[in-house]
Amino acid sequence: MQKVLLFTLILFGIDSIFAATHSLQYVYSGSSGIPNLPEFMTVGLVDGEPFTYYDSNIRREVPRQEWMAKAVYAAYWDQQTQISMNTEPVFKNNIEIAKMRFNQTGGKCFQWMYGCEWDDEIGVTGAVHQYGYDGSDFIALDFRTMTYVAPVMQAIPTKQKWDSNRAELENIKSYFTQECIDWLKKYVSYGKCTLERTVRPEVSLLQKDPSSPVTCHATGFFPKGIVVTCNDGWFSSINKLGHAPKPFKTSVIRPVLKKTNLEPSDLRNYRRISNPSFISKILEKAAVHQLSSVLQKNTANELCQSGFRPNHKTETGC
Repeated sequence: MQKVLLFTLILFGIDSIFAATHSLQYVYSGSSGIPNLPEFMTVGLVDGEPFTYYDSNIRREVPRQEWMAKAVYAAYWDQQTQISMNTEPVFKNNIEIAKMRFNQTGGKCFQWMYGCEWDDEIGVTGAVHQYGYDGSDFIALDFRTMTYVAPVMQAIPTKQKWDSNRAELENIKSYFTQECIDWLKKYVSYGKCTLERTVRPEVSLLQKDPSSPVTCHATGFFPKGIVVTCNDGWFSSINKLGHAPKPFKTSVIRPVLKKTNLEPSDLRNYRRISNPSFISKILEKAAVHQLSSVLQKNTANELCQSGFRPNHKTETGC
């Protein structure tokens, strides 16, 4: 059983990393046979903060941040609502065909997550474009090779079809390296006061056993790009820098302290806690978002149709 110790904080330095990293992320979620859950949901996130939302119950794309509500005109929400409504039957269709592929019945869920990252200093730093079915990975794009990875055999036909469509892959690459970044910058400018706020972290220490290294945990901080220096005022050896992970990760810093033992007398400097509060990753839902043209409805009876890029038809499935 792990021993969790709360740092008695004497000195805790927080310095912003000079170059800010921002992220734009969306997830679609379609479900069937799951009580009290909308059959289709969307959410958009900037730097991990939800800013747009849609579900099949309210049937309306709505802002989740005040800054977003003020920044765009009513026509924007009309457009995004139509996009989400057009995508809703696609996801319902995907679920039914996935159930046939996996020979399953009952309540199931089909999800799609995509997004991009931008660093003010070095430019594009990452992107994600992946699908999941019933809580497991289904297929994902490897941006290094621009080919799809199919972790389950039921996704192999999809991989083969999508890998062979090189023109579509070029469109996808262009979207993530250009248009997605353009929208990310725009949204960050809209929500600058909120997205660039600062929140001091909560700090705790974790030690598995008396001979294990003591790990310093910093959680709940904002923004994610920070450098942390820990020093408890008693042990000069406890001094370590930690960097926040990328925006697609959780906001937890775990620099390992140099002191690997805590003597009984040392415990006066700490107090035990249980069930420490760590930042959990937001359960993201779907969002067909900022695209400049409304996606066309696609009723083809094929799995994994998507439809997130603006200037061409929705991607047809397997």
